[in-house]
Amino acid sequence: MFVQRTRVLQISLVAIFSAFIVEFVFGITSNSLGLITDSIHALLDSVVTLVLLLAARMAIKPPDEEHTYGHGKVESLGGLIGGIAIFLIAIFFIYESIQRLQSPPPSILPGMFAIIGGLYTIGIDIFRIALLRRSIKRIGGSTLKADFYHAFMDLGSTGVAIGGIVFAMYGFYSGDFIAALILGVVLAILSIKLVYKTAQDLTDIISPDLVKKVRDIVTSTEGVIDADAILMRRSGDTIFADITISLRGDASFENAHEISDKVEANIKEKISNASITIHFEPDWKNVPLDAKIHDIAKNIPGVKGVHNVSTHKSKGKTFANLHVMVDREINLYSAHKISETVEESIQKSIPKVEHVTIHLEPFLTIPKNFNVEDKETETRIRRILEKYPEIKKIGRIVSLNFENILKIDIDCSFDRDLSIEKVHDITSKIEHIIRAEIKNAVITIHPEPI
Repeated sequence: MFVQRTRVLQISLVAIFSAFIVEFVFGITSNSLGLITDSIHALLDSVVTLVLLLAARMAIKPPDEEHTYGHGKVESLGGLIGGIAIFLIAIFFIYESIQRLQSPPPSILPGMFAIIGGLYTIGIDIFRIALLRRSIKRIGGSTLKADFYHAFMDLGSTGVAIGGIVFAMYGFYSGDFIAALILGVVLAILSIKLVYKTAQDLTDIISPDLVKKVRDIVTSTEGVIDADAILMRRSGDTIFADITISLRGDASFENAHEISDKVEANIKEKISNASITIHFEPDWKNVPLDAKIHDIAKNIPGVKGVHNVSTHKSKGKTFANLHVMVDREINLYSAHKISETVEESIQKSIPKVEHVTIHLEPFLTIPKNFNVEDKETETRIRRILEKYPEIKKIGRIVSLNFENILKIDIDCSFDRDLSIEKVHDITSKIEHIIRAEIKNAVITIHPEPI
């Protein structure tokens, strides 16, 4: 868009500068003071258009170390400068018209040659107005709006100059100055509006309705609990949004990233020119206590895994139990230090937890790929299982070797009416016996009903 704006401003600059040359030459030739004055206004308009063009070109530059949000604000600055210039010219028109209303008629009267020069400029102004209006609707931009107001002002001033020439030719000298006075007031109002808008853009003002719209989009996204700080600013055509969202405290990092992507996509669907940065924070308000304890424990240095987290209350007090896995190579003293840190962290974060019971377990890394099956080990395991009459059927036994680790998966069938507690006791006992005979074994027993 910035590239398109610079092309439009280049065409506008060439057009208005040609109007300056024609008006100045025709004004000198025909002794038209009004046309010469309007040519100076066209020259000033050319200078302002050049300033706007430079501002638009600077806005094209990508972000750098000193302008991390890009150079879009330069365009607003260019619009501000253009608006101030329009205001000053309008004040000059008002002043000049009042002065000339109080002065005697001019001694030099211009003729038809001066009117031809003015008509050329009117044609140029109509071309610029049409070009700029169409471009503003298509690509927008403060610099184009400022140049549009300049073209409108130039059309009005040239019309006033031609009107003055016509009135002078027929002996009515005051009509020219009255028209100039009205034009000056209108242009002053337009310039004040332009200055006000671009000044607000430079102060990073943003529509509260737009912020509310973004907040509604964020909070309606599935998985978002709430939207905290929403910081927004505009730089050129781009709207920058810095958003902080609250997610369930037990959400995984992967899930949190997916929700953030959904928030960004939903915003861009409604606001296509948005550049979004999303921060997410945990919210434990409605998260189960067990999940919070699990999250606290797993983030303690030295903890390799956490499972079987449970809490219960007794006499108004809350107690917590959890299994914590640590490196199997460390000694008991080091492992106990880790468990103390876990306990302290839980009680600090959740003061209502009166006591924490931690079961320490060695952590074994289970590889994804194993070597060939060990048939001899499977035979040994089957002999152990056959000693338990509660096992009605021995199913598949898979034992896979990986360096010094043996992963064993066992399928066993039990009486369907046997309690799960009894099944758990038997399988735990079997696991213990197998580990006593086979070192570094990782055992998983799958009980099935029969």
